[in-house]
Amino acid sequence: MHNSLIQKIETLLFVLGDEGIKLRDLASVLEIHPETIKQAIDELEQKYQNNVNSALTILQTGDRYTLTTKKEMADLIKQYITNPLSNTISQAALETLSIIAYKQPISRSQVDEIRGVNSHGAIQRLVQARLVEKKGRMDVPGRPILYGTSEYFLDYFGLRSMEDLPDITQMEEEMNKEIPQDLFFERFADKKLLIDEEKTENED
Repeated sequence: MHNSLIQKIETLLFVLGDEGIKLRDLASVLEIHPETIKQAIDELEQKYQNNVNSALTILQTGDRYTLTTKKEMADLIKQYITNPLSNTISQAALETLSIIAYKQPISRSQVDEIRGVNSHGAIQRLVQARLVEKKGRMDVPGRPILYGTSEYFLDYFGLRSMEDLPDITQMEEEMNKEIPQDLFFERFADKKLLIDEEKTENED
């Protein structure tokens, strides 16, 4: 199997993250017969399984393929999620959250395009923190997941509705449709707190 095809598949699976992609959509994007794509995926999965130093594997759900971590990493991931330090809103997550808040519903690739970096980790942290949730899928090849803010987002930031967010319409036009993220940061900078802090206080 030609390495360049495997590299292309690996790249697309990495970029799509937990959205994954269907075999027929991979074949359409790469303009290669689905059977050839399937053989390359199998070879890539075997490469991961044979490499004891790799934490990656390919998960198949129906006809959708997702690049994910091996089940042996589950305890480590759980340890990270439950660690108090991982429950803070980082600068990257807050930046991602501001984009989702103003541009929702929005896909991860669209967030990546605005930020200029991969936002997979930041979005997953926001989903785990219940600030962001899935809002459906785009009607395009691959059907990427659309994200938007949750009801908890409003409670967390003390907002009555999304209309309470700083008005950036005029500034967006002046800045060629770029998000003036500093507005969001200045308004909610004091919210870089533990996600579960309020819940813990209530339990006490």
